[in-house]
Amino acid sequence: MNSGIPMNRFTFEGFPPLKKGRHTLFTALSTDDRTMVFYESPMRLVKTLADFIQYFGADRQCCVSRELTKMFEENKHGTLQEVHDYFAEKGVKGEIVIIVAGVQ
Repeated sequence: MNSGIPMNRFTFEGFPPLKKGRHTLFTALSTDDRTMVFYESPMRLVKTLADFIQYFGADRQCCVSRELTKMFEENKHGTLQEVHDYFAEKGVKGEIVIIVAGVQ
């Protein structure tokens, strides 16, 4: 598994809501023990990671994958805080998949 996060039980959430329903969704998912898979725009990645830190906790494990199956594929593993800080400093382009571990 590319993310290093267990995928035996997961939920695919697609793109998170931009405004309406975002709080409700993230609150409900904060106690879910399944791995969560999201798509996100590169322009909103850092904000979404910051929201994940608020709802899921800074120490929750995640992987952000960029440009999967393409020449410039990149996978950044770590805690939500580490990955947030990395992309806040580096910037990001391309198609994004975020995988977040469920609550332990």
